Amino acid sequence: MDDFQLAEALVREAGTLALLMRQAGLEGRQKTSISDVVTAADHAAEAYVLDQLRRCRPDDGILGEEGASVAGSSGRTWVIDPVDGTYNFLHGSTYWCSALALKAAGEVVLGAIFQPEEDKLWLGGTSRAATLNGERLTSFRPGGTGGESRSETPVAELSAATYIHPGWLADPMCAMPWHAAATSAATLRMFGSGSCDLGRVADGGLGCWFQHSCPEWDWLPGKAIVLAAGGAADVVRVNGLEWFIAGGTTAVQQLRTALESGSVG
Repeated sequence: MDDFQLAEALVREAGTLALLMRQAGLEGRQKTSISDVVTAADHAAEAYVLDQLRRCRPDDGILGEEGASVAGSSGRTWVIDPVDGTYNFLHGSTYWCSALALKAAGEVVLGAIFQPEEDKLWLGGTSRAATLNGERLTSFRPGGTGGESRSETPVAELSAATYIHPGWLADPMCAMPWHAAATSAATLRMFGSGSCDLGRVADGGLGCWFQHSCPEWDWLPGKAIVLAAGGAADVVRVNGLEWFIAGGTTAVQQLRTALESGSVG
């Protein structure tokens, strides 16, 4: 199977494994905070994907949220997020997913996201248009979903998905740019899974997205799919923090400007 077929199979299987383990009963363990948790399902799903990648793509590197680290010789690296939205997952919400990305020459070339309880699978990359459950995503393209492209829609007319831990709101270096971006949107959505959010930016369910300090596993799968859908993505450094942005071309530019307006000094 090719890389896209492999990625689709792996996120489906990892997500299904995690769901079955949750149904059998799980407890969570805190990592950095009460909302940053990990379960045995995170570890088991990552171990499964790791084993399959080492068998199917033995020359590739592997990086996983829960500690997987394999140095490859091919110049390619798979990035695994076994359960994105673990707090949601542990507390019975359906808003979580398994996600996978592939990097080559430092650039993301493939993303796959599977939300098991909603049966949604987003897939796309540099050599394949973005799809949701096999249907091509067109809302960023001329004549797309709804008859018009969202590429030029201003952020003031869009929902903006985001996430910020309550503790960061006490830090003006973070809170000021976040507030500037948040108040530029028509409305805010905060669901707790960046990859699920980015899949919905790609398919039109959400207008745009921004968040700070994203590790690769929280950013690359969704970035690949948004770009493959014809959207835009950017990263900007403000007050010592990196902010990650995705959506249509105009919304991404406007969110960047809003974030930069919160710069101190």
